[in-house]
Amino acid sequence: MAASPVLTSAHKIAVAGLGLIGGSLARRLAARGRFVIAWNHNDRPYEQARSQGIHCVDTLEELAKGKADVLVLATPLRAMPDVLQALAPVLSRGTTLTDVGSVKGPVRRQVEQAGLADRYVGAHPMAGSEGSGYEDSDPALLEDALWALCVDEHTDYSRFLTVADMITQGLGNRLIALGDATHDRAAALISHMPHVVATALANMLTRSPDRRVASALAAGSWRDMTRVALTDPERTRAMVEENADQVADLLDALVENLQGMASLLRDQEPEADEKRGDFFLQADPFRRYKAALAYQEQMPTTDLELDPQGGNWRQELMDSALRGEQVSAFLTTSRARVLHPPVID
Repeated sequence: MAASPVLTSAHKIAVAGLGLIGGSLARRLAARGRFVIAWNHNDRPYEQARSQGIHCVDTLEELAKGKADVLVLATPLRAMPDVLQALAPVLSRGTTLTDVGSVKGPVRRQVEQAGLADRYVGAHPMAGSEGSGYEDSDPALLEDALWALCVDEHTDYSRFLTVADMITQGLGNRLIALGDATHDRAAALISHMPHVVATALANMLTRSPDRRVASALAAGSWRDMTRVALTDPERTRAMVEENADQVADLLDALVENLQGMASLLRDQEPEADEKRGDFFLQADPFRRYKAALAYQEQMPTTDLELDPQGGNWRQELMDSALRGEQVSAFLTTSRARVLHPPVID
């Protein structure tokens, strides 16, 4: 499809689901001047949401008939088929469908089954907390957030730009473009698997005969390693099970790594001492990256030229993400402003 001669704007945004992420998204968009209409599976958050500038409706059909520029699916994956079934007959052709799920492959399959693939652009904001529900939502939760926008060969460029406008202009956030498989592998590594590890640590404390003393002594390292174990366990379980194969493979690799270190700690031979040192030194590229990120006051920027007419824009944006670049704005339909944070070499 040929690119639009002008950048599209996501002024009216519908949000299906006012939980932690959906609520934070709706509140931030409303606070920044976008017209937000929302539906939730119950009306408990409506009074508070309306006081914060969010227009609430009673049914998904009303939400769809509002003809929003973007409709954001912010419901659990298990509820998605029913939500999509309700939306499909009434969703305006002009509305672009997106979501905030932490896995992309399963969502895309459900969207395809609902017959809405031609208007879908997958999305995942890299933000969250151990809280849940609208009462824990906060516009600041999405402060300076990076979003993954997931595309395939069928993704429509004008719809991609519409979701990008919601993210960069509506929310003041950044984005990168990825394929579903790349996203789901990365999310398993930096989110889903760590939730399992944090929960395993909390389980060990709960079972320990020294748990009262240990919990009293726990300070920064324990807090930072186990924060996400405070998340509602059913929510964590659902997230992990949605990406089960990826998480299982990573846990196998982690167990092998830890078992190797356990053996080295019991081995008093000189070569074991060197290998123990290597274990702790291996993460030095990550330490250098974090140090550079902390000291970089402002990220350098360049402009990325895209080829929407030739149909190469997907690969150009995905290549940009692999270089470590992050899109902060689209200046025209064929030019994006990209930031250059430090990268792990």
